[in-house]
Amino acid sequence: MKNMIAIILAAGEGTRFKSETPKVLHEIFGKTIIERVAGIVSGFDKKIIVVGHKSELVKKSISDKNMIFVKQVKQLGSGDAVVQTEKILKNFTGDLVILSGDVPFLKKETVDKLLSVHKKEKAAASVLTCEMENPSHYGRIIRNTNGTVKAIVESKDAADVIKKIKEINSGIYVFSSKELFSALHKVKNNNSKSEYYLTDVISILNSENKKVIAYKTDDFKEIMGINNRSELAQAENYIREKILENLMISGVTIVNPGTVYIEETVEIEKDVTIMPSTIIKGKTKIKSGCVLGPFSYIDSSTVGKNVEIRASFVYGAEIADDVKIGPFSHIRKETKIGRYARIGNFSEIKKSVIGENTKVSHLSYIGDSQLGKNINIGAGTITCNYDGKKKHKTEIGDYTFVGSNTNLIAPIKIGKGALIAAGSTITHDVPDNKLAIARERQVIKKLKVKG
Repeated sequence: MKNMIAIILAAGEGTRFKSETPKVLHEIFGKTIIERVAGIVSGFDKKIIVVGHKSELVKKSISDKNMIFVKQVKQLGSGDAVVQTEKILKNFTGDLVILSGDVPFLKKETVDKLLSVHKKEKAAASVLTCEMENPSHYGRIIRNTNGTVKAIVESKDAADVIKKIKEINSGIYVFSSKELFSALHKVKNNNSKSEYYLTDVISILNSENKKVIAYKTDDFKEIMGINNRSELAQAENYIREKILENLMISGVTIVNPGTVYIEETVEIEKDVTIMPSTIIKGKTKIKSGCVLGPFSYIDSSTVGKNVEIRASFVYGAEIADDVKIGPFSHIRKETKIGRYARIGNFSEIKKSVIGENTKVSHLSYIGDSQLGKNINIGAGTITCNYDGKKKHKTEIGDYTFVGSNTNLIAPIKIGKGALIAAGSTITHDVPDNKLAIARERQVIKKLKVKG
């Protein structure tokens, strides 16, 4: 946005969170609160974040390399926080947008509208407001008889008659830079918190006959501040419902949406069914025809068409079309599962390739392995891939049958069409089309029967 500068206030500790983590670094659906706020002003010429409490952690969390950081050493209020930017902006004469670092759901369109009204009215300051039935801890908007804004009174300093006002301050403003800094130097800290309030600038400008206006939004959730963990949960539920609503409108069936968690970064095609208590995260991509859940967790994976994943964990994996997983399977990072493969009850696959139509159906561990197509892995099979220092590879050729309760001591290569007898511990390579038996011969001895 040309000739526009945004200031984000993110210096506060957020004491109501009762957390060692700064308030703005708590996450909502995989993104920190401050990341979401920073995204609102991504198109501005210059973006400044005022940091304070654990400032280095906040700086590290911001991926935008063009963001400018200014530190408020002592937490002396929002007015003092803005004063810290004055040196950087001493030659700037345009308009400033000021946002609170804990208001993550503000829409870019609303900021654009606030700017538009501010310019049209040639105002010294403009504030985004909203009406609430229960304004709670929010500052109240006091208007002049002509409808302009006279003052903003913080809830802690408000008389009972003022607390009855339902129009509240969002903490989102547009100021003429020149008028803002002139007024800031006149702000006093004679309030219940002994802080320099940015809101006092409004009454100072009003007393100087400078025009201050309000633009009212009808959507309170858009300007909802996150001040404690209860509000964090409300915010997360709000965005969760929006995500699920959009998915359902696009053709995804979600059974019992109240139990389902899907992050914004997930891509799901139409005609997918999401069963209850399913979690899908990260940059997961899911193609049509899948049935996922119940009780499944999928993170940063690609899932082909017509895949079933029941009561299983899948993360960092590539799953081809027509695969069946679960129940109670564990698919770990860097695993690739081929078409028509079957991974079943209590089986774990780690950093392995599973070929087309291969079955690992029961109670098995396949790690650091390359499995061909049309293989049957019997129940209780273990690839012994770790020798205490290094991980080693197991290779199994096409059409091989591995009997139940087999141990494959890696590194090892099993040829195509091989048959591994149940109960074997295989320590040497097995050629193609051969039978391998590695177990003690059964011995039956006579028992001494008492009595």
